Amino acid sequence: MMKPDRKFEYRILLMAMILLVASSCQKVIDLKLDNATPQLVIEGNLTDEEGTQIVTISKSLAFSAANNFPPVSGAVVSISDSTGFPNILTEKSPGVYVIFPYQGFYGRTYTLTVKVNGVTYTASSTMPQPVTLDSLSAKSDDLGKKNLRTVVVNYQDPPNVPNQYRFVLTINSKQVNTVFTNDDSFINGRYVKEELFQTGTDIHHGDTARVQMQCIDKNIYKYWFSLSQQQNNGPGGGVTPSNPPSNISNGALGYFSAHTVSNQGITIN
Repeated sequence: MMKPDRKFEYRILLMAMILLVASSCQKVIDLKLDNATPQLVIEGNLTDEEGTQIVTISKSLAFSAANNFPPVSGAVVSISDSTGFPNILTEKSPGVYVIFPYQGFYGRTYTLTVKVNGVTYTASSTMPQPVTLDSLSAKSDDLGKKNLRTVVVNYQDPPNVPNQYRFVLTINSKQVNTVFTNDDSFINGRYVKEELFQTGTDIHHGDTARVQMQCIDKNIYKYWFSLSQQQNNGPGGGVTPSNPPSNISNGALGYFSAHTVSNQGITIN
């Protein structure tokens, strides 16, 4: 039989759990996730590799809607550098605008201009100096699952120059969902071995991994870092979902990034 004091403790614990659940439910209600009028979403990437550069334009949806953003057709889209000469992009498919062949050069500032329904949206991004991704390696998963692996990126951070990075990881040709970012606040001038830790995709012996390292400017770093922080907190992490800081004018969501790229691949062993 449970002793009286244990019964009392049990009742207190039960009441505390009920209050916690009630409080949690109230917090969910108070989030007031955005079901406002759809906003324009612009995602533009310009790299230092000669090839096809892509800008996608769509409309945001209410939080409760299906994840199928409607494309926006008929926009006038251009990219210009410091000369001011606009390079016009062609709509290849609904909401997808391309220019080919085209490439960016580090040290130059590029401006994206999008005109939709009489409204003009602009964004500027300066392409940083390139940093080479030396190699990839793999190590046993830190969670003790010896049959799983974590990909490690190896590179030399340049001294006396501020650098910001984004890493795009694909396993067996499928991009993982995790957003990876880093800056050189604590690694300036050092040789870096950084784990791309994620739990969404199991990585096994014999899998193929590829990483694209992007050198990005400060505004774009803030965008991806904000996304990574919200992702790391996860559901129930106590952080209200919010839009990352866009570098696009007139209230549009998304980003325009002029960045360099360096790619490496590995077969996991």
